Amino acid sequence: MQITKSDTVGMTVATLDGRLDTATAPAAEGELMAMLAASGLVLDMTKVRYVSSAGLRLLLKMAKEAKGKGAKFALVALQPAVREVFEISGFDKIIPSFATVADATAA
Repeated sequence: MQITKSDTVGMTVATLDGRLDTATAPAAEGELMAMLAASGLVLDMTKVRYVSSAGLRLLLKMAKEAKGKGAKFALVALQPAVREVFEISGFDKIIPSFATVADATAA
């Protein structure tokens, strides 16, 4: 899992590239939780083709942490296979997702 950080409109955007699974979630957690500031975090999921239960657990943890800080947390550009996992698990009702970074930062 490769994570690239950028800043836009007062929020941090983390672009993820790879699988978010049991092998990658622990390292990703340390990096992403450090990026979760009071201003919020947007995860660009354009290059994520697979999310396991470990990945879902990490995303839920991040959403709860953001809520506790009063920060925004959103996902962008879920790929069809990942979107299906989110819909089946009900995570699409818990974590907001948007088509573009601009949509996420404007919300």
